[in-house]
Amino acid sequence: MLIVTILLGVVCLGLVVMAHEFGHYFAGRAVGVEVEAFSIGWGPKIASFKRGGTEWRISAFPIGGYCKFKGEESFRQALERQAPELPREQGSLYGASPWRRIVISVSGPLANVALAFLIFVAASTIGYTVPTYPNRIVLLSEYATGEEKGKTYPADAAGLKSGDRILSINGKPTADFLELYDAITLSPGKELALEVERDGIVMQKRITPLMRSNGSGYIGIMNWGESVVSKVEKGSAAEIAGIQAGDRIAAIDGAPVRHAVEAITLLRSTMPERASLTVERGGLRFDLVAILNWKQSGDSNLGISFVGIDHYVEPARTIGKALSAGLSETVSTFSTTLTGLGTLFKGVNIFEALSGPARITYYVGQSATEGISRSASGGLALPLNFLGFLSIGLFIMNLLPIPALDGGQTVMYIVEIARRRPLKPMTIYRYQLVGMMFILGIFVLATVGDLLFFTGSR
Repeated sequence: MLIVTILLGVVCLGLVVMAHEFGHYFAGRAVGVEVEAFSIGWGPKIASFKRGGTEWRISAFPIGGYCKFKGEESFRQALERQAPELPREQGSLYGASPWRRIVISVSGPLANVALAFLIFVAASTIGYTVPTYPNRIVLLSEYATGEEKGKTYPADAAGLKSGDRILSINGKPTADFLELYDAITLSPGKELALEVERDGIVMQKRITPLMRSNGSGYIGIMNWGESVVSKVEKGSAAEIAGIQAGDRIAAIDGAPVRHAVEAITLLRSTMPERASLTVERGGLRFDLVAILNWKQSGDSNLGISFVGIDHYVEPARTIGKALSAGLSETVSTFSTTLTGLGTLFKGVNIFEALSGPARITYYVGQSATEGISRSASGGLALPLNFLGFLSIGLFIMNLLPIPALDGGQTVMYIVEIARRRPLKPMTIYRYQLVGMMFILGIFVLATVGDLLFFTGSR
């Protein structure tokens, strides 16, 4: 399954990067710059053919690709000769005016925006179902262990209680825990106005999420899931004891159970060899005894999964409404990504906040694998939405004014316009070298973060 996940991740990530490169390709052809080679993948060439003046390649490493414009060889030769300026060959990149080069540079990122928009439109046309939990909460402080035990979280300071329903945040309704989680995650250090329902009474609370080391906000809550059994593992302690899907765990060793977190905590904290379970089934209540198994972590393994999951259903839309929804989702994702990027400058743990190629490929493949395991239409929407988010991220990152990225190249061409004369080859080389060193440093940091992630070191 891991191999399938990685392969799907490589394919999906490759599609996003290829869309970017095709943006450069078509823009270059449109403004009269020749494309010498277009490669699917990086590294040694495996196969190729020539068409339309371009060599089309398939290379060894399948993540992404590149677009090679005419003039790169002339640039290298000019550096070797220490020429005062680049040769302006007809049809070459540096033979084109700075404005044409700007069009080529920005067209790659813009292609990613267009791809994201089309992806979101497709997802809206298909419709999808997202598993989530109700907007009811459980306080983390009541069930924290180890170093977290006894800690006061923003939820405690604000007077929230387990069982509360958070109806809205800053006036925006939170229909489920997913919307609640997203609003909090994106608001570290920002005061939020909550509308809370408790025992039928609606009250107002104000709360300021703390920031995790990865830059996300948190207030110290978990989702409330009912202690209703959804699945019993074959041959497990639960199956042997007679527990069935649909049963509600009402008590463990006489202690009442209100929700799934409480059931799991009671089993974990007492760690008995035998557990007396009070079960409700079909309006009847009776006791069962389970002889527990144990995981390597030391946690008890009853062998059940709890329900407690709602399903947020996004119905299939007509093409007109899907276009509107796609535009709205594109703008929203753009805003969310910028917010996340801003947290990098707020003292986060860079190894947790940055994801390298390996982790991104894994996440993309994981969403695709999970999507395939669902129904054909609803499952397809999950990886589509993830790719849309990734495509917007690639757009923003590439337009940052960093040398060697599209945004940095655009800045260089604007300087050339302002100076009204071309930059020297050595100036361009040094400018790009600074960018490459910066990108290499980010790549190393992200790769270290990936290694820590996959080895479980954090």
